[in-house]
Amino acid sequence: MEQVFFINPVAGKRDASAELVPQIQAAARQLQLPQPQIVVTQYAGQAREAAHRYAASGTPAALYACGGDGTLNELVQGAAGSANVAVGCVPCGSGNDYVRNFGAAGQAPFLDFAAQLQAQPCRVDLLQTSLGIGIDICAAGLDAQVAYGIPKFRRIPLCGGEAAYALSIVQQLCGHIGRRVEYTIDGETLDVDCLMCAICNGRTYGGGFCAAPEAQPDDGWLDVYIIRKVSRVTIAKLLGMYKSGKHFQNGQLVRAAEPYFIYRRAKQVSLRAADGRGPIVATADGECAPKEQITVQVQPLAGRILLPKPAFERFAAQRTAQSADRT
Repeated sequence: MEQVFFINPVAGKRDASAELVPQIQAAARQLQLPQPQIVVTQYAGQAREAAHRYAASGTPAALYACGGDGTLNELVQGAAGSANVAVGCVPCGSGNDYVRNFGAAGQAPFLDFAAQLQAQPCRVDLLQTSLGIGIDICAAGLDAQVAYGIPKFRRIPLCGGEAAYALSIVQQLCGHIGRRVEYTIDGETLDVDCLMCAICNGRTYGGGFCAAPEAQPDDGWLDVYIIRKVSRVTIAKLLGMYKSGKHFQNGQLVRAAEPYFIYRRAKQVSLRAADGRGPIVATADGECAPKEQITVQVQPLAGRILLPKPAFERFAAQRTAQSADRT
């Protein structure tokens, strides 16, 4: 099996390629494995193109995204539906949300290159969205607008990631908050004055916002959370609850969240603006765009990912326990 590491030099706060390359090579020597191929990407979309070529070739390949969720998304898109390509993740970006689905150890097993070179493939669900294939969460509304506005502020001298994020939040909170949105969720129609929504295959996005604390990436379902339009004062309280995942426990919304959240489990969700104010900004795995209509459909077990041994064992044990509970 070919093993290829794609390093995104512009992911995260700095170019990590100088330290990652010798670490990968040392791990391969330690395990007495052939040296994997290492590609430092030169342009957006390069990893996706390469994954597509591997998928089309039929050659068994393990492709690793060394970057953030956007880099991972490129490989996932290129390999989607392939039986011969599995995608791994080495979290080197600013968000690194997808790896949070696989245990309390967090990023540590995914930064162990010896573990990565012995990673095991497993099947997970994907999202077919209006922004393309995704693997984690598709969101729309205030949070997506904040993400969409960040690049503009990064162009300001000395305005780094955190400062750009803060300025984008301020801009959005100073503007018109909330949209009237029509949702169709597995045939159910809802007309909601809402702040934002998250349609979830994974649990976290936005650098750790725990939107769907009980979502499972391989159960064939979307966890859908809609936050109703509220005052600016209430937003701070809701976002604190939302970030920590305290709005949802034991399969239901907690009482404090019930006035503000709508929750559904679904196979397909679509939404469109019903207020005549133009398109809605949406984001999928960190990629943002304004859309007239957004549709998200789960693609059960359409993705093959690689999990390093500690994460794979925890994930397999969790699946076994849940199967036992259902029987």
